[in-house]
Amino acid sequence: MNIEGIGAIVSGGASGLGEATTRALVQAGARVAIADVNDEKAEALAGDLGDAALAVHCDVTSEEETQAAVAAAVDAFGPLRLAVGCAGVGWPEKVASKRGPHQLLPFETVVRINLIGTFNLLRLAAAAMYDNEPDGEGERGAVVMTASVAAFDGQIGQVAYSASKGGIVGMTLPAARDLAPRGIRVCTIAPGLFDTPLLAALPEPAREALGAGVPFPQRLGRPAEYAQLAISIAENPMLNGETIRLDGALRMPPK
Repeated sequence: MNIEGIGAIVSGGASGLGEATTRALVQAGARVAIADVNDEKAEALAGDLGDAALAVHCDVTSEEETQAAVAAAVDAFGPLRLAVGCAGVGWPEKVASKRGPHQLLPFETVVRINLIGTFNLLRLAAAAMYDNEPDGEGERGAVVMTASVAAFDGQIGQVAYSASKGGIVGMTLPAARDLAPRGIRVCTIAPGLFDTPLLAALPEPAREALGAGVPFPQRLGRPAEYAQLAISIAENPMLNGETIRLDGALRMPPK
């Protein structure tokens, strides 16, 4: 896929991995709908990027809001060719402890936002791409989803987060197979420890200690490196149905 001039949508596109992806896509010549629940951040980012970006309020767990965001992207930029799902949350809690069993509502919330929200964007974006004119390779579009190394190496207290991200990994191949006849590709990125707003709240010594645990490079991942891979997936037509770990060879310990 040639990024120049395409219409794209990025969920969670106003901060962290999503913001970096939005910026990189615009720099590469794409036009991007920034779908986010944080209207202030999304509008500020769109203002910074100019006519190539559009802020759209979107809670990915809402069918109506996500459909409206996809429609807004198409209305503003023409045929949707790329969707990148970066919206997500976490919740630390053990299955059971002296306080009792894991609370059910936080587990449901994490799965709803991370897994169901990702699927919501996937299905609606794919439907928007379904009748696109194919390019020279027969491609009509691509979807990049975001899992985590926690899908494989879930730590103590990560049962909800790991379940949600493991679900994303699990649906990558069947989704790619479902959409292959229409020339729509699906891949997933599983980041390791990245310098996102979640980790930014930690003291610098703690951040450095986390980075030192990565075999190489011994630092936290940079959001721009996630964005670089997302664009590489979009550009390389042979990448399909795959989950790619982006973690510096990190394998998470139990805690």
